[in-house]
Amino acid sequence: MVVDVIIPAYNEEASIALVIQDLPELVREIIVVDNNSIDATSDRAIEAGATVIKQQLQGYGNACLKGIEYLLSKNNPPDIVVFLDADYSDHPAELVDLIKPIQNENADLVIGSRSLGQRERGSMLPQQRFGNWLATVLVKIVYGKKISDLGPFRAVDFKKLLELDMQDKTYGWTIEMQLKAIKQNYHYREVPVSYRKRIGISKITGTVKGTILAGVKIIGTIIKLR
Repeated sequence: MVVDVIIPAYNEEASIALVIQDLPELVREIIVVDNNSIDATSDRAIEAGATVIKQQLQGYGNACLKGIEYLLSKNNPPDIVVFLDADYSDHPAELVDLIKPIQNENADLVIGSRSLGQRERGSMLPQQRFGNWLATVLVKIVYGKKISDLGPFRAVDFKKLLELDMQDKTYGWTIEMQLKAIKQNYHYREVPVSYRKRIGISKITGTVKGTILAGVKIIGTIIKLR
């Protein structure tokens, strides 16, 4: 099965090459979506062997949608697309574990769960842990589905991803994907992944404003999609 990777990136020049270099060789193409960075993120990504496309409209969802648009333009789109962050908090080599349920068990969406895996002390800030807990509890109450994480490291069958008709352009991207998959009765799996302290400061949980906006958007998406 053809596997491509999309990495949204905003001012991640110190970490992006490490992420790219640690991805397994089975990946056909690594697409870094530069989300209007003002540093050398694009240069470092190109040097490391990735394809770089630009998305000037800032927002995590905007970057992911741009990556999907690029994959649709290819003569041979992938069977599986993997999303992960550019800050080196994920362990890219664990991509192999994420795609196995799709390859061998007909899974549609596989979430890399930091809650089920090994987390380095301090890798998730208190507000991040609380927000993740609150969101998973609300999903259980509202949708009747037990999930453990909204982790950004995830693999999805590309055709199934297109059927979800993803729309969110900012902080609600990850939860939108999970909720739509649940509503459409996708074969949903979670696998444990490792998590470490990111390189640099988070643009979301690293600021009060980002934390509040992300929390409001995630809770709003849970309610809206119901």
